[in-house]
Amino acid sequence: MSGLSYSDRPWLKIYEQIGLPYQFEYPKIPLFELIDRAAAEYPNSRSMVYFDREFTYADLKSWVDRLATALSGKMGIRKGDVVGVQLFNSPQFLIGVYGSLKAGATVALMSPLLPAQELEYELSTSGARVLLTDESRLEEVKALRSRTRLEHVITTSVKDFSPMEDPVPPKTEGALQLRDVLSGTEADPPKVDINPVEDVALLFFTGGTTGIPKGVMLTHYNLTTNIIQTFGPTAAGMLEPNKGNFSVMGCLPFFHIYGFTCAMNVALYWAGCLLLVPDARDVKMIYELLVKYRPLLMPGVPTQFMRLLRERGVDLSELKGCVPYSGAAALPPEISKEYEEKAGVLVSEGYGLSETSPVTHSNFVAILKGAGLDLGLPVKVGSIGIPVPDTDVKIVDIETGTREMPVGEPGEMIIKGPQVMKGYWPTPGSGLRDGWLYTGDVAKMDEDGYFYIVDRTKDMINVSGLKVYGRVVDDILYEHPAVAKAAAVGIPDPERPGSERVKAFIELKEGYEPTEELKEDILRHCRERLPPYAVPRFVEFRKELPLTVTEKIFKRKLREEEIEKMKKAGLLK
Repeated sequence: MSGLSYSDRPWLKIYEQIGLPYQFEYPKIPLFELIDRAAAEYPNSRSMVYFDREFTYADLKSWVDRLATALSGKMGIRKGDVVGVQLFNSPQFLIGVYGSLKAGATVALMSPLLPAQELEYELSTSGARVLLTDESRLEEVKALRSRTRLEHVITTSVKDFSPMEDPVPPKTEGALQLRDVLSGTEADPPKVDINPVEDVALLFFTGGTTGIPKGVMLTHYNLTTNIIQTFGPTAAGMLEPNKGNFSVMGCLPFFHIYGFTCAMNVALYWAGCLLLVPDARDVKMIYELLVKYRPLLMPGVPTQFMRLLRERGVDLSELKGCVPYSGAAALPPEISKEYEEKAGVLVSEGYGLSETSPVTHSNFVAILKGAGLDLGLPVKVGSIGIPVPDTDVKIVDIETGTREMPVGEPGEMIIKGPQVMKGYWPTPGSGLRDGWLYTGDVAKMDEDGYFYIVDRTKDMINVSGLKVYGRVVDDILYEHPAVAKAAAVGIPDPERPGSERVKAFIELKEGYEPTEELKEDILRHCRERLPPYAVPRFVEFRKELPLTVTEKIFKRKLREEEIEKMKKAGLLK
């Protein structure tokens, strides 16, 4: 490995071996053209399935055009105005996003589960003039109008556009009803001059490394580029032959950038059908859709694959031919191996962030193998893969971020490419250093150009000056046969100020009881595989581990709960 550097791009060897292009010409088009193009080429192909109701691309385009007409006409939305969309996965979500973009607006995506205080912050910070939300949130939103720039609220319900919808939409005082807006408007959308490279399409709020919500500005070009970066290299063998006639599982929340790009936009770009799942935790619905429609692609997060493995009545051998890939959180290698044993296909792991639209790394070898194209190259389980096309990656020292680490040694991963955000709202270039995004993730690269996430810089555990990487401990815990879910966190050491202890929180598989004997067996398992300072000092069994809205194990919440308990016990001030 001596003499090898990140500027050598060792991952290019993988592209050559697979026969995939590393550089592309990316179309400079507004994001809403994805629907226009699909509807022009495949008007009668399915665009969406929602609670067994199927819609075509002609249907979707008609509704998008009608909403764009209403926003630009009756509601006075002009280029650069902000429209908030706060919905679960549904036809309404697609109509809201693409109709707003076609009116020239920037779309601020907001979680439907946001508490009122956080919703007010995002509405105020973004300056949204219109909000499309679920009718259940209407009273909260109305109370916020006087403290924000909101002028119009459009409501809908989960039942709308489903077989259970009310024949006549219910009237909502102080708001417009989406179905009424669409039925009362002719499709005559404005012709808005969009500069795809410069104009902001989406505004995502993310906690970043500080916990203070920041608005990530993603341009039309960031987003369309990332679709091609994510699947362009494999499209000739997978997507192009099935264009207009394949499905994508839509069980990731679209209000999160992973689901937005890797499920929704990928499907729209190649005129596929989205299988819409409003509740990301509804394993029964996900499985039924998988069996009925046999989707080609299933993007998911580790907890969703874990649920499929544990759910009674789920026969994963039924899912052959569906290519699964994981992101948003660390995928334990044991989970990937178990899924492969039962479904016959490996779950590949990729990587990305809200600030990168999101994908920066992909396991192309594993994805192609899952699609039946085995090129004889090794699949590196536990790796996030290699950088996607036209993307540069370096590992630098954590302390200063200026010194490149030797290949094979961990440090902070930094990224540059056409998918990297314009900046944090509202200042272009903010959050970047000379165009490089500092991810806050600790990673390393091997001599073949494959990258491995070691931990988040904020999740590193400091045990008397020694670094413990939580993900490494997590992976060891998952190797124990009793462990269903695990999270290792650092908690303050009251005996050594400034130092931490490792505590493991564990959710057990069915059939195992939380006994002291099992706890000791898990610790013995860790002692055999970890250095002494990294072995958990404490193990706590939980019936369920807390999850974020995007289905990641909520380590920060676990740590905060533990600190609060220590304070009440007088162990901390």
